[in-house]
Amino acid sequence: MDPLTHTACVLMLNLPPSSLGGIDLLSFTTTPRFCGIKNLPPGWHFTFTSSSASLSVRHGAWFYVSDANAPPQIFIKKWDPTAEDFVAESSEAEYRRWRANLGSVWRERLTPYRQHIGPSRFSSSSSDTEEESDDWKQLTARITPELLSRITGATPDHWNLTSASSAVQDSDEIPGLSKAETGFQHEKELYFLPIDLKRTWREGATGRERTQAAQDRSWALGELIDKHCTGNGLQDREFQVLGELQFTFLMVLTLNNHSCLEQWKRLLGLLLTCREGVKERPVLFVEVLRSLRLQLSHCQDTEGGLFDMSDDGGGILKSLLRRFRRGLEEDDMKASADVIDGLTDLEGYLGMEHGWQLDDSFVKQGMLQLEDGERVEMDVGGFEEENESGEYAPIIVELTASQIDSMEGNESNHRIQSATNEDDSELDEMDVRY
Repeated sequence: MDPLTHTACVLMLNLPPSSLGGIDLLSFTTTPRFCGIKNLPPGWHFTFTSSSASLSVRHGAWFYVSDANAPPQIFIKKWDPTAEDFVAESSEAEYRRWRANLGSVWRERLTPYRQHIGPSRFSSSSSDTEEESDDWKQLTARITPELLSRITGATPDHWNLTSASSAVQDSDEIPGLSKAETGFQHEKELYFLPIDLKRTWREGATGRERTQAAQDRSWALGELIDKHCTGNGLQDREFQVLGELQFTFLMVLTLNNHSCLEQWKRLLGLLLTCREGVKERPVLFVEVLRSLRLQLSHCQDTEGGLFDMSDDGGGILKSLLRRFRRGLEEDDMKASADVIDGLTDLEGYLGMEHGWQLDDSFVKQGMLQLEDGERVEMDVGGFEEENESGEYAPIIVELTASQIDSMEGNESNHRIQSATNEDDSELDEMDVRY
């Protein structure tokens, strides 16, 4: 075989004409002569395709290229028109045949691996001068074979899924009808880390303990890491959470997978509402903030507006980051200096690129009509976006059976008020148990 072929490559065979193809952060429309991609660098790669370049169901698979000192690897993926699926070549004879004849397609039918994003895409024009991007390597830094096998349930070197693959909690179901009766095509099930943001306290917790665990979800994060993450040490288990955050983001970016978007939001909803966890796991949170900063720089690459960074679309993330910053401030910035620096860098990027202001000292403007009918523009400074903090923070309480009966019988005489002060007179009279 020609010495020039001594690099890793992936063959993408039998793709329909003018279909969508892609690898990592780059997508393109295939030509009849396209057979695959050569000169793959070591590390993780994700190749994907769909039968057309429109917003149809996309199919993709992960694989891993070993160190450059290892013998060159050949990965063979092909489109199965009968099953309409992107599958790995299972025939050993076919694999050997393609390996033996690789030289015949190497020069003209395999495209060199590149990761710069520009209008030329796979162009070989000499005017193509964009810089190569190293973002993919950083975006996949904490993805592992164990994580991919757990989520996809697939075999190594072909961890596959589609844009319609879904976790159970994100599946659309019609009450009273089975999936067979609805006519929906069966898709691969995804096995994410179990996150329930509506219950973030231990079994048997009551009153104030529930309240604290709802406001600071550090216990839920620790429970998730201890019971559902695997690894040789604590840090390996912690990085399983970050690895899943990276996986879900990239599957939204490349496949437009809705279930992965929902899990990405759940993971951020857990991580960015921790206080004690920030001090207990500083390395994890430093990497989470760094990874999130890089992810958000690629949000504009998605189709269909799945990552909307406008004021309306980014409201949830903006609220989470404000809450995360407020938690650090209320703890007198006792978190690691690296965590604080990471958050400051992220806030700076969002302010520069999207105009976000994440502190609570922003100004609200509006028109005020005076008694004489005159309208004036007013600025209200120092307004907190969320008034559910401090003395206004809600708490979870438990009522006795007699208290519930009393409330139902004479609702006008009994009201429950959210408060954090145990000395509140009305709560004392109702004998609320913490």
